[in-house]
Amino acid sequence: MWEDIAGWGGWDEVGAAGVWLVTICLLIAGLAGSVLPIIPGHLIIVMAALFHWFALREGSGIEWWTFVVLIGLLAASQIYEIVSGAAGSRWFGGTKWGAIGAIVGAIVGLFFLPFGLILGPLIGALAFEVLFGKQGLQKAAVSGFGSGVGALSSLAVKVVVAVLMVVWLLVDIFFI
Repeated sequence: MWEDIAGWGGWDEVGAAGVWLVTICLLIAGLAGSVLPIIPGHLIIVMAALFHWFALREGSGIEWWTFVVLIGLLAASQIYEIVSGAAGSRWFGGTKWGAIGAIVGAIVGLFFLPFGLILGPLIGALAFEVLFGKQGLQKAAVSGFGSGVGALSSLAVKVVVAVLMVVWLLVDIFFI
């Protein structure tokens, strides 16, 4: 009986279906991670592409330059996430100290997920404006608020980039 099961010719299709199931689950987790700060969404999308390519190789439909595009989008999104707090601080009239504080706060905030991603730039900009920029508390608060707005804008950008990454991967697999 085992010889009949092992000799069945449909195992290749079952394997490909399993690869697609894992790939789709990883893509969904990546999209969710672009909204949920504790899950590294963009990295999971890149891992989905890598898994799909390693599992199916030539049959995967993924070209090498897709990895370059996906990793480039991942890097751009991460840089934007860190810099957006500083840009928001400057946009709302903060000094260079507020911008530096927002960047430092964003980096420190990574260790205090999920709230550190929003509160880190806000607290960093506020603290640096008061301590080093010699600004009053009201002006420092406005700068801190601006860094919080910038950090929130990065959430929207992360979602757009994640959708773009998934669409790029699927277009490469099916149409290119």
